[in-house]
Amino acid sequence: MKTKSTLLLFLCLSFMSYAQKGIPPSEDTKKTTITNFPTHLEYNSELASGLKTGQGCQVTPVAAGLGKPRMLYVGKSGQLYVTRRDAGDVLMLKDNDKDGRFDELMRVADFPGVHGITSKDNFMYLCNNNKVLRYPLNADGTLGKTADTLISDLPSGGQHANRTMDFGPDGKLYISVGSVCNDCKESDKETAALLQVDPQTWKRTLYASGLRNMIGFDWHPQTKELWGADNGGDTKGDDWPPEELNHIVMGGNYGFPFAYGKRVVDQSREDPVGNTKEGWVKATQPSVMEFPAHSAPIAFVFFQQGNNKGDALVCWHGSWNRQNPSGYKVERIIFDKKGNPVSSEDFLSGFLIGNERFGRSAGLAIDNDVVYVSDDANGIIYALKQK
Repeated sequence: MKTKSTLLLFLCLSFMSYAQKGIPPSEDTKKTTITNFPTHLEYNSELASGLKTGQGCQVTPVAAGLGKPRMLYVGKSGQLYVTRRDAGDVLMLKDNDKDGRFDELMRVADFPGVHGITSKDNFMYLCNNNKVLRYPLNADGTLGKTADTLISDLPSGGQHANRTMDFGPDGKLYISVGSVCNDCKESDKETAALLQVDPQTWKRTLYASGLRNMIGFDWHPQTKELWGADNGGDTKGDDWPPEELNHIVMGGNYGFPFAYGKRVVDQSREDPVGNTKEGWVKATQPSVMEFPAHSAPIAFVFFQQGNNKGDALVCWHGSWNRQNPSGYKVERIIFDKKGNPVSSEDFLSGFLIGNERFGRSAGLAIDNDVVYVSDDANGIIYALKQK
């Protein structure tokens, strides 16, 4: 399992904003489904030279040939852990010569379908569709050979099987569980939800509901409030429903499947039993910001320090069913001093060229002044650093 190989190195490439309110389309266009997945382009340095970054950063490919890297996590010694759902393993990347690019790769865990990753108290936690495993962390960053199975009965994922998790400021473990299908009323209350787990007993409770597929979530470093980016539904038209930024509170219901955005009712759905859609939606939490439909948010991470402290980054994986493609970038969401989001701007863009794309941002990790972004279309890890 612990095999080493030399990563293909690339030469450094130095390179030097949008929100919309979700409005439901009219009934005659709502059912129109547009399939327009941009043509894939293989990575090359010429394409990468067109990448654009914000705030005078430079972007450098620091690892390549990784297949489909997804979630990222920075270890105590600066090593970068990468989950690969399709390969069913976890990689550890090291920069031994300290030149800013990873030169060593080690596979440190085999776990079919692994996606979510986090660490606490010298243990590494990994999750797939149904399970949460805990591995002891060795001094060299490798994982112990034997894992404890902490949870083995998370709801089956169906359409949305990409679980993510993290420990909150309260010491509890939070796990995001997406909806089983695109647009159905869930029969299991633990789907389309955020779960809270007590690490003393490993018993879990429902923390928030009505979240169709909130893969990315994090806590604001100053207010300690929880925020997350949720994926809107498909097959409802080119521009609706919007992708959402939500302020997540205990007991909050965020509208799925009867409403999106700021309590905008989905008129294509039948009324819930014993209520109307409009009546049911009144008790739900509205989104705080909206973004173009089908952009597909995945990772969502706050800056914990530095000049950007309190701002967040979100990876837009990119649309597959929109006439004019959206996403395919990393966006910075700017929060004010009170911890409220006020605007957004592109942080890393240029992967989308007309109706062609050579990258899909998926995972994010921030290590002091370096931002790592995984591209699961071409197997690249990019590093962004202030010039």
